[in-house]
Amino acid sequence: MPGGRLTQEDRRRIATGLAEGLSYAEIARRIDRPTSTISREIGRNGGPAGYRPQQAHRATAQRARRGTPAPPRADGSPGGRIEEEIIELAVRSGLPRMTARVHVDLLLSENGRRTAAELTQRLQVSPASVSLAVNFLVEQGYVRRERDPRRRRDIYVVDDEAWYHSIVISTRQTLESAQAAMAAAETYGPDSPVGQRLAKAGTFLERVVHDMLTSADRWRTLLK
Repeated sequence: MPGGRLTQEDRRRIATGLAEGLSYAEIARRIDRPTSTISREIGRNGGPAGYRPQQAHRATAQRARRGTPAPPRADGSPGGRIEEEIIELAVRSGLPRMTARVHVDLLLSENGRRTAAELTQRLQVSPASVSLAVNFLVEQGYVRRERDPRRRRDIYVVDDEAWYHSIVISTRQTLESAQAAMAAAETYGPDSPVGQRLAKAGTFLERVVHDMLTSADRWRTLLK
């Protein structure tokens, strides 16, 4: 019944949707509920990383009896709502939802460090999903990988320098695109319409990239 109370089955389907990396809107569509209901339900019950359907159902029943607000996150983080908002911002910027969930869980951890097993357990997803997400984050400079030689496992770390490294990697990739555009402009001929268009695009991107790298180097001290 749209607009009514969520059932235990609704909450199980919400958890399944989160594990699959679906958006709140898609989860809402699947169970025929408003997106605001899904957002509020998840935010009140541990956020996307900590949502557990049975616990959420019990907690909601207890709050209804007591008339008390939702309890704080067990891990001491500011709360599910903040985590949820950051994830949504990351998704809107183009990051896959699962990757965003992994990144935000690392960002909001006490020391910015998690093992793959910890991420798998906390997010209630498969090891393969975590592996895919962290590999992307490492490649883009958002996270670095450390090796624990004693236990033969990788530890994934977010530190202040990650922001600098992610900008450097991103700008280098853009610079490669700029150089490819200018090379293509030469192929088509600098006097042709296509050649002129590509040359302008390549020059623009190259100038912007150099400005970004210069600015990142200048303000890097703020991260130390």
